[in-house]
Amino acid sequence: MIYSTATLPVNVAGQAPLTRAQVWEGLVQKARDAKLFFPPNECTRCEIVEESTSHLVREATILGDDLIEIITFDAGTKITFFQAQSPREGAIINELLEDADGALYLRFYCYLGLRGKVASGPEEQAAQTWMDSDQGFKAAIQSTLKRTRELFEEGKI
Repeated sequence: MIYSTATLPVNVAGQAPLTRAQVWEGLVQKARDAKLFFPPNECTRCEIVEESTSHLVREATILGDDLIEIITFDAGTKITFFQAQSPREGAIINELLEDADGALYLRFYCYLGLRGKVASGPEEQAAQTWMDSDQGFKAAIQSTLKRTRELFEEGKI
């Protein structure tokens, strides 16, 4: 089983500050169209195939893997990506948090297994190491916030 987490402040010196509502809108846009948030050619397809008041179902190709994800929203706080069809099984969560002083944080975390692989075997251990590295969830949070700021500056948030 893979459990990985990273939490970073939303607003740091030298960057345009974002409100909770702006970050939330960025997360919603990311759920609806991951292509906007991944580097070129990492997400080559992303389409919503079902939508209701409680969830979205999206089909995407990310890093060469065809995925079907069920995406749920806890308004203003958390988006959960359930891996319905993927090399992984489990959930990836994007969550907005505030500390006691009101500072805003974005946390990504996951509970995942790799389908068809030995639990806690070498493949899961390698995935755990990568997710915990600076190229894993930390980089994903940084790129999500960067793209959210760009969308805000373009007037799309």
